[in-house]
Amino acid sequence: MSIFDKQALAEKHILVTGATGGIGWETAKAVAQMGAKLTVTGRDADKLKQLEKELKAVMDDNRLHVHAADLTDSHERKQLVETAEARLGFIGGLVNSAGAAGGKQVEELDQEFLEHLMNINYTSTFMLTQLVYRRMMEEGRGDIVNLASLSGLRGTAGNTAYAASKFAVVGWTQSMALEAIEHGIRVNAVCPGYVDTEMARASIRRKAERKGISVEQAMEEAKSGIPSNRLSTPQEVAQTIAFLLTDAAPNIVGESVKISGGSVMR
Repeated sequence: MSIFDKQALAEKHILVTGATGGIGWETAKAVAQMGAKLTVTGRDADKLKQLEKELKAVMDDNRLHVHAADLTDSHERKQLVETAEARLGFIGGLVNSAGAAGGKQVEELDQEFLEHLMNINYTSTFMLTQLVYRRMMEEGRGDIVNLASLSGLRGTAGNTAYAASKFAVVGWTQSMALEAIEHGIRVNAVCPGYVDTEMARASIRRKAERKGISVEQAMEEAKSGIPSNRLSTPQEVAQTIAFLLTDAAPNIVGESVKISGGSVMR
C-alpha cells in the first residue's frame, strides 16, 4: 500500500543505484508511482530487464532510463551520470542502494576482502555521489538518501568488515549533510535491520554455518531479537526512502532513520 500522492515526485529525476537488489527494486517502483522520472542501474543486466518490464507497467517509457553499470569503475560511473542527464535531465534525487554484505570473524579477514567491501559500500558510492552532488550544487537543490544499516550504528559479532563500511556511510552522511544543506541539498541515511531480501537471507545462512545450527534456527534467533518478531519488508524500507525524497521532509537533515522493529532505540 502506498500512502503517497501520484504527483509527490512529479518530474523529479531520481537515480536509484543497486536497483536489482530487493530494496533498490522496491524503491524504484515506489518513486515511479509517485510521478518521478527515473534512472535505474545495477550490474545484473538480466535483472535490470525484468525490472524495466515491471516499471513500464506503472510509468511511461519517456520517464525511464535503464543503464547497467559497475559503480566501482570510474569510467562507468561518469558514463552513467552523463547518459542519465542527457536522457532525463538534471538528477534531483539520488538513492544509493548499491552495496554488498559479508560476515567473517576478525581472524579470518584479509586485506583484499576488507578493501572490496569498503569499495562497494563506501568509496565507489561516495565517488558517484560526488558527481551528482556537483550538479546539485549548481542547481541549488537536491536530495540524497544513502542506504546504511543498523550495522552502521552498533557492532555485532562476525560483522566487523560490513559494520565498518556502514559506519563509514553514516559518518559520511552526517558530515556531508552539514555541507550540503548550505546549498539547499538534503542528505540522509536509512538504517534497516534484517530485511526480507536475498542479502539478509545469505547473512542468516552464514550465521547458521558459523554457529553450527540450522538455517531455520538462525532465522528464529534473528526474529526473536526483534521486538516486532519479524523481518522488515523491502517495501517498508522503500517507502521510508521515498518519503525522504519528497517535499514532506524539508527539515530532516543528516539523519540515520532506523527501521529496526524496536531492536535499536537510540
